[in-house]
Amino acid sequence: MTTPGAVEELPIRSGDDVVRVRQLVRVRAQAVRLSLVDQTKLVTAASELARNTLIYGGGGTARVETVTRDGRQGVRATFADEGPGIPDLDLALTDGWTSGSGLGLGLSGARRLVDQFDIETAVGRGTTVTVVKWTR
Repeated sequence: MTTPGAVEELPIRSGDDVVRVRQLVRVRAQAVRLSLVDQTKLVTAASELARNTLIYGGGGTARVETVTRDGRQGVRATFADEGPGIPDLDLALTDGWTSGSGLGLGLSGARRLVDQFDIETAVGRGTTVTVVKWTR
């Protein structure tokens, strides 16, 4: 059992690692008592972002933690890689844009599923995406 609030970092090097990230995010979402719908949204976004980290970033890490703000709890997941970065972030965040692989959600879909979404990217230096889902 993980300590509430403890930060857990998992490598993302294979499809099996993507599954482990999904499982960890679900456990954390259940621990803070996100609704089933919000759990599903967060796990779906995390799955898309973990796959992106693997496929486009060449692998990286996922960092998952429980957070508290204004009496509410949430789950923060950060996905980081040192891959090629995203050359056209505006295009990548456009609704309906897809590279042709993945779950078909894209970054814009993942962004819609969570309460907070932040992305930092630089060509040749990688990408970091942080998402948070809060209890209601």
